[in-house]
Amino acid sequence: MAIMRLGRVQLRVPNWEKSVHYYKNVIGLIETARDENHVYLKCWDEHDHHSVILEKADTAGLDHLAFKCETAEDLDIYERKLVDYGVAVERIPAGYRIAEGEILRFRVPTGQTVELYYEIDVVGNGLPLVNPDPWPDGLVGIAAPRLDHLLIAGDDVEGTTQLFQDVFDFHMAEKLIAPDGSYIATWLFTTNTPHDLAVIKGPDSKVHHIGFWIDDWSEVRKAADIMARNDVMIDAGPTRHGITRGLTIYFFDPSGNRNEVYTGGYMPYADSPTITWTTEDIGRGVFYFEGEVNDRFTTVFS
Repeated sequence: MAIMRLGRVQLRVPNWEKSVHYYKNVIGLIETARDENHVYLKCWDEHDHHSVILEKADTAGLDHLAFKCETAEDLDIYERKLVDYGVAVERIPAGYRIAEGEILRFRVPTGQTVELYYEIDVVGNGLPLVNPDPWPDGLVGIAAPRLDHLLIAGDDVEGTTQLFQDVFDFHMAEKLIAPDGSYIATWLFTTNTPHDLAVIKGPDSKVHHIGFWIDDWSEVRKAADIMARNDVMIDAGPTRHGITRGLTIYFFDPSGNRNEVYTGGYMPYADSPTITWTTEDIGRGVFYFEGEVNDRFTTVFS
């Protein structure tokens, strides 16, 4: 039984046409399907049908996030564990969305809707599985290889953190604590990245950013060039985090959802000790080079 990875996010985008163009031509995602109110997209080095769904909506924000399980039976196991934990669950039949199988849906204490799934159509990454080249032809924009992580916000950081640890066996790579020891933010992982999911104190049901992986620092620099050429609003960076040690740029899509491109960091394991950050050094923790955090970064959510 295992959650393999963050598999999908669905974002609400009121600025519809510009947002679709941006995710396809700036981030470099590949469109795999669409209906009247949704566009389905994948990063180039993902084999599953989609990892990002754009939803036509009146306001920006996160509709849901979803994790891919290792087996179909995991949905039954996690359903029992969630119910025993006191969490209400809902089963969504296969075919509810394009290319997706059955879904297990629930809500976390910070207010976000979370889904678990196993079955999804496989479309490949544009490369053969025998003797492939490093990348396929035809990539555009930043050409992010994969969806990497998500930072969600809400009041009950401890509750959401505990749920993912107790029910899904996530581990805590790092935490930011208040002077009284309570959680301001936590960085949780189930793979070998410092954060598949992070949780921060803020307004309930909101998202701070979705993060896309890119391969190295030169790709971060190239991403900044592409953002400048396309008049993308940069929030912070290029810079380095103290927390996770990652190299990063934060920026906004045309609808006001914050994105990140991210690389570097370290590889944690289940027995790695949790790193603690305190509020007096939070500037260096978030933006190691600058040593301070801008107001927009800590107050703007979608």
